[in-house]
Amino acid sequence: MGVRVDAVWAGNSPFWGKGGKSPVPVFFFPSIYDIPRTVQFCSCNVFSTQDHAMAALVKKGTGVYGWKGETDEEYVWCLDQTVYFPDGKPLNMILDDGGDLTNWVHEKHPDIISGVRGITEETTTGVCNLNRLLKEGKLKVPAINVNDSVTKTKFDNLYGCKESLVDGIKRATDVMLAGKVCVVAGYGDVGKGSAQALKGFGARVIVTEVDPINALQAAMEGFEVTTMEEAVVKGQIFVTTTGCPSIIRGEHMLAMQDNAIVCNIGHFDSEIDVKWLKENAERDTIKPQVDRFKLSNGRHIILLAEGGTVNLGCATGHPSFVMSTSFANQVLAQIELWTKHEEYPTGVYRLPKKLDEEVAAAHLDHLGVKLTKLNEKQSKYLGLNPSGPFKPDHYRY
Repeated sequence: MGVRVDAVWAGNSPFWGKGGKSPVPVFFFPSIYDIPRTVQFCSCNVFSTQDHAMAALVKKGTGVYGWKGETDEEYVWCLDQTVYFPDGKPLNMILDDGGDLTNWVHEKHPDIISGVRGITEETTTGVCNLNRLLKEGKLKVPAINVNDSVTKTKFDNLYGCKESLVDGIKRATDVMLAGKVCVVAGYGDVGKGSAQALKGFGARVIVTEVDPINALQAAMEGFEVTTMEEAVVKGQIFVTTTGCPSIIRGEHMLAMQDNAIVCNIGHFDSEIDVKWLKENAERDTIKPQVDRFKLSNGRHIILLAEGGTVNLGCATGHPSFVMSTSFANQVLAQIELWTKHEEYPTGVYRLPKKLDEEVAAAHLDHLGVKLTKLNEKQSKYLGLNPSGPFKPDHYRY
């Protein structure tokens, strides 16, 4: 997403945004609205928009650019429409989901970058993009890495995918998962949630990894870990979760079993070589976002959401509760950069641990959770303030 703030934060804060347009923004926007008529919003990929949810925002006066099933060209058009408001003024903050908006403003609208106070980024891929821009000396404004807030990455990425992956696969195919061999590429937080969800349905899960620590974790949690080249002949359902391009390529698809289901819940559209599939196989569209391709060897591949994020393309994304933790961090990060802009020279930052804990605490009542309190003796022994923060920044949850 992105933001346009006029005058002061508290009383006059029009927003426009770019993000996965599941129904979740309907719940998100009330937390940032002060003047709904000045809000503009753009999707982060061509299949993520849930039109009924966006219609609810339009009723509030929000400018929405996007619809489910855009072409790539239409997506770029939508992205550009959100840079300037109807009064001719440009955005002055960016709230991004994947890095496209950040790159677009830097590359296509360099004349307005001096008026942008900051960027907040939602995704792993978007954070990699920020770090690359910083390393190359191309980042022109301070940015906050929201993705690595614990209440984002360990909740959205892990628990969100744990529920929405299977939702997308089932809505698209109605396939029974029990007994199937499922290959999950990657065992980061997204991969962990995905593998655990499939295992919970009775699937036999194989994991592929490049990181020895993640590979060891997967093995010690009971998963077979091997290469895609070995897993490809065993799998019946394939899920990419890595954020890295070219994970499933043409040679892999040619080796798959007949009617293997292939989908992605990692980066938006680069993990599966869909271009190769479209150029080398005969396509039969079963229904929107479900395509069956006949390969040259006579076998078939069932591709979901054209290789985009299956939970958004074939379902409605993560549940709103888990996304609330992500979006609370986004709002806090936007406020931090707007109100303390002079304290943030150009760079990539993270929110303080204390704010992370406050986001978590704000969600406990809904679940009926009661926290234990440290007494004076305990807090002195541990060297902690009884009100937190409770862990050092380097702690891995």
